[in-house]
Amino acid sequence: MGFGRWYNRALNRIWGFVEDRTSMRRWALRPQPEFSFKPSYWTGAFVINAFLYQVVSGALLLLYYQPSTSTNATYTACGQAVGTLSPTPAAWCSTYYIIHSVPMGSLLLSTHLYGSYAMIFLLFVHLYRGYYLGVYKAPREFSWMVGTLLLVLTLGMGFTGYLLPYTQLSYNATDVGIVLALRLPTFGPLLGPFILGDGTSQGLLSRMFDAHVLLIPLAIAALLYAHIALFESHGIAPPATSDPLQRRRFTDAESKEQVPFMPHIFFYLTKWGLLYVGILFGIAALWPWSLGSYVGNTAVAPPVTEPDWYFLWLFKLVDFAGVTPVLAVAISTVLLVYLLFLPFLDRSKRTHPRDRPLFIWLGTSLLGFFITMTVWGGETPGIQIPPMAVAQMLAPIFAVNAVAVGLFHWRYARSYRRRLAARTGRGAPAVPSASGAGPAPIATAEVSARE
Repeated sequence: MGFGRWYNRALNRIWGFVEDRTSMRRWALRPQPEFSFKPSYWTGAFVINAFLYQVVSGALLLLYYQPSTSTNATYTACGQAVGTLSPTPAAWCSTYYIIHSVPMGSLLLSTHLYGSYAMIFLLFVHLYRGYYLGVYKAPREFSWMVGTLLLVLTLGMGFTGYLLPYTQLSYNATDVGIVLALRLPTFGPLLGPFILGDGTSQGLLSRMFDAHVLLIPLAIAALLYAHIALFESHGIAPPATSDPLQRRRFTDAESKEQVPFMPHIFFYLTKWGLLYVGILFGIAALWPWSLGSYVGNTAVAPPVTEPDWYFLWLFKLVDFAGVTPVLAVAISTVLLVYLLFLPFLDRSKRTHPRDRPLFIWLGTSLLGFFITMTVWGGETPGIQIPPMAVAQMLAPIFAVNAVAVGLFHWRYARSYRRRLAARTGRGAPAVPSASGAGPAPIATAEVSARE
């Protein structure tokens, strides 16, 4: 403990000298309260760490990757190496070269692939944490909307990158995904020329490559800047509370009394970032990604088209009897609109999950729906599902969640009313309740978070 205090004092003196000479406080990120030094408060920072690794690893892969469908004699040797006399596409062959000839190339490619999975997974964790704790409420509505758009763009990065190894499986899955994208109302016909280009395989690969390495990353960078700027403006969200009068941001004076970003928060996030990279490398070393058959090799073509896990739910939805691609796209669009405008749908001033039973039921039911559909799509891809089987599988998810959330809210409402009455009896001042039904005592953030 003594060493820790000495180390912190020495670090503060050294960093104080650096700040004095560089005026770093003017451009460093804002301080944060000490209670936020828990991993659950920094899920967004973990996503940024994952994105940065994707940028670095992707830039290294660009040194060797060739976005071409050419099958000239230059690539005959690559085809012979995999047991065929015919030339192989340059995109597939350059991926094969990265795996088998570039030093540490297999590890680099595997970490890039698994890193994309991890980034999408962390984004969903970040989304649901904010959903359950109500961080989308005023004044952070636009921050939530920007974050939702970032999720969509990240899924777009996964979709466009899936084709780049140019395997037969990725080509078939991309083809199905494009068919669904073209079914989008209004935007589908507009996207067609930009996605398909001249209608050739090379045109499709070139556009997917450009979108993956340039267009979508630039859009993500712009929205990420806006997201961080909004975070800097509003600060970290206070703990969820049942008090409708709790302030939803910290003042400048309070921020100055908190932990500065440089060097404490920076080192804290660096620690988690290095842990993330270490785990990623460990997984990639134990389970390296294997390259599938190249486009055009129909002898070993996969029997069923299957996308990556984050789109399995949508592909399985099309397997339901009566669900057309147009209807599947309409359902996904409704879900996106719901997430995007959630801050304006949930107008309650209370942020604790106990006070938002309807939206907690919707969120938990959708989470169960996505998990069930993903597993179902992976186990039985391409198999038609009759309406009765759909009802038997999905109806219990919504019914059980309705019962669980209803009981949770009913029990909380009874006990919370007793605690409010007890505090009022002790002389706590009363204010009008959020519903306008009558007076209610002022509950501090500490009491609300504890209860």
